[in-house]
This record gives sequence, C-alpha cells and structure tokens, in this order.
Amino acid sequence: MESSPELNLLPILLPFASIVFIIAVGVILLNQQFRKNLHRQQLANEELKTLHQQELLRTTIQVQEDERKRIAQDLHDELGPVLSISRMQLLLLEQSKEDTPKQRDKNLRQIRQFTEQALAITRRVSHQLMPVHLASLGLKKSLEALTEQAAQATQMFIHLKADELGELSWPISLGLYRISAELINNTIKHAKANTVKITIVRKNDELIYDYTDNGKGLPPKATVKGLGLKNIEGRVNALKATLDFGNNKQKGFYAHISIPITA
Repeated sequence: MESSPELNLLPILLPFASIVFIIAVGVILLNQQFRKNLHRQQLANEELKTLHQQELLRTTIQVQEDERKRIAQDLHDELGPVLSISRMQLLLLEQSKEDTPKQRDKNLRQIRQFTEQALAITRRVSHQLMPVHLASLGLKKSLEALTEQAAQATQMFIHLKADELGELSWPISLGLYRISAELINNTIKHAKANTVKITIVRKNDELIYDYTDNGKGLPPKATVKGLGLKNIEGRVNALKATLDFGNNKQKGFYAHISIPITA
C-alpha cells in the first residue's frame, strides 16, 4: 500500500516547522528582553533627569543664599558703621550747647559726608541686586556697558555683536545679562584669555547666544562643575532654554544657549 504525498512530506516539514517555531520563540524572547532593557534605560534616564533637576534646584537655592549672605555682610560691614557714626555725630551735635558756629558747621559737614557715603553704598548694593540701566537702556546697551567696563579693567578685547533683538521679556534680559557677567567673570578668573566674543542673534521664536574665549578652556578631566557654571545652568533652566558648553577645537571655551522667546 502506497503512502500518500502528505505523509511523505511530513518528515521534511516537521524539522522545518520546529526551526521556525524556535526562531519565533527566540524573536519573541529577544523582543521582550529588548523592551525590558528599554524600560530600564528609560527609568535610569528619568532618574538621572530628576537628580539633575534636584541638583540645579539645590544650586539655585545655594546661589540665592550666598547672595543674601553677601548683601547682608555688605550692609553690616559697610553701611552699618557709617550710619552708626552719623547717628553718634547727630547725638553729639544735639547734646552740645557750647560749640562755636565753626565747630557746629564742621560737625554738620562730617554728618553730610557720612550720609553721602551711606547713599553710595546703598546705590552699589541696589545696582548689584537690580541693574537699573538694564530696565532703562535694554539688554544690548547694558551688555555694551558691561563688556566695555570689563575690557577696561582687564585689558581684554571683548567683541559684542547683537542684532536688533526687539522687545524681550524682563526674565530673558536679566537672565542673559547675569549669564554674560558670570561667563566674563569666569574667563577673567580662570581662562587667562585676551579675547572674548559674544554674539546674540534672534531667529524667529528663538534667541541664540554664543560666547567664546581664547583661554585655556576647561580642564581635560573636569568632572565637577564650578559654582559659576552651575549658576549659569540654573539660569538657563529657569528660562526653559538649552545650554551646550565645552572647549573649542582650536583653543578656549565656548557656551551656546538657545532661548525660546516665549519662555
């Protein structure tokens, strides 16, 4: 009795079907493993992002606290003694009945001098808190004044190029002004550079800020950011902007910031 063709093909199809089944099971297992690895990676990325945000928050709070301590120290060490001496001079003037007109005029001049000194200290502290020229002159003029002052004090060449920036919100103007001051300060303190270039361009709904110097750049194995860079990161994060920084291919340091205008 002859076997049917289907029965003759069975020994051939069974191994082939087994191989296909094993491959299918392997693909399913690999896909499941890939999804697990992807999920673990996403969790790790989210954890890193959360840790980074917490670090930025801690840095921002620390910077604010340091600024408060510095202002309190300035007020206590500089303004406090001036006001105390002025008060003492006024008490002496009030209690003295035998002073000649000449002596009384001298005491009044001293009180006026101390009062003017107190006003100068108050103006300096208030300007550090809120650069008044920024509100009246705008970002471009304020940066021109800042870079000119830094160039004169350090003999560096600072080139500022800012197109017509249009109307910017106060947080963006103040943030970029503070960032520029921090970057210039870092260059002066650490970079040993003689040239700085700052470029600000407005492109549609973004403000592109580029900063470069020709100094020695960041250390090759720098793993810990200084307080200056952390402060800049905190300000960039507050503007919902993006920051890229590092060493130029040739020489020096660069920082590239992209700020959404609607931030």
